[in-house]
Amino acid sequence: MKRREFIGLVGGAAVWPLAAQGQQAATRVIGVLALESLPRTRASLAPAQRRLAEMGYVEGQNLAFEYRAADNQEDRLAALVGDLVQRRVSVIVAPAGPPIVAAKAATTSIPIIFFTGFDPVSSGFVASLNRPGGNATGISVLHTEVLAKRLELLRELVPRAKSVAYLRSSTNLVSDHDRIGKLQPAATALGVELLFVEASRPDDFEGAFAKIVSAKADAMLVSADAFMFSNQTALVDLAARHKIPAVYPSREFAARGGLASYGTNYPEAYRQLGDYLGRVLNGEKPENLPVQQVTTLQLVINMKTAKALGVAASPFLLARADEVIE
Repeated sequence: MKRREFIGLVGGAAVWPLAAQGQQAATRVIGVLALESLPRTRASLAPAQRRLAEMGYVEGQNLAFEYRAADNQEDRLAALVGDLVQRRVSVIVAPAGPPIVAAKAATTSIPIIFFTGFDPVSSGFVASLNRPGGNATGISVLHTEVLAKRLELLRELVPRAKSVAYLRSSTNLVSDHDRIGKLQPAATALGVELLFVEASRPDDFEGAFAKIVSAKADAMLVSADAFMFSNQTALVDLAARHKIPAVYPSREFAARGGLASYGTNYPEAYRQLGDYLGRVLNGEKPENLPVQQVTTLQLVINMKTAKALGVAASPFLLARADEVIE
């Protein structure tokens, strides 16, 4: 090897690591702690990533994501978030109640941006909506507040319904009890008897629907929690198989064949999540970022499913719908 080539090679070897180190230093890392599956989590965060790109943070250039998905096994969350803390990620995204609890237990220094339908204050995620305090803040969507409205919608679609099953997964969060507390008076006012049915694993669904059928429930409400969102296809298919009219918490269920949905515009809500992530990466502290409450709601009715179930949606109800799927 010629001397000039050797010097060039050595020089290149010395310069390259420095450039790589500079590139590494410029890359920010977002840790994602999810209860759901990895594909579902990636799909949900797509609007947040687009907002981050608008703010100058592009995955593969100056931004990286470290995903930790528990596949609906809540007992895995502590170990998964522990790994993110050890890696010293710039910020942790926690898009559901149990991951928020696990993240807050794991770190008081790394910023946590959450996405939740539980009451952030009564659940202990923040001190108050306007002044979160600590290292966590995020996006709060309306679930508890609209649960009674979903029941009213279900009764409009199925006026004969006297018994309604409420399918939910088990949780110890205080705000989940608030949901039930607000649902019961609405059911009483409508003359509806509620049947509470739990499913916490995919294997539980067959038994849950068997219980609903055995109890001769006339219709079903599906709770808005991460586990139900992770199993949309199974829920919609089982409801169709057993011919149970059901109202779901988001458009995705109706698009998959569910009868109707009433709830948050999730792409817009996740876009707001991305905005908060960008602001934290820019140096703002969670304690100074009020919890953002998303109040935009969508009513979607799937007329193909309605016809299959013999459900007649009134012209008044169809006129109120944001979207009618034919």
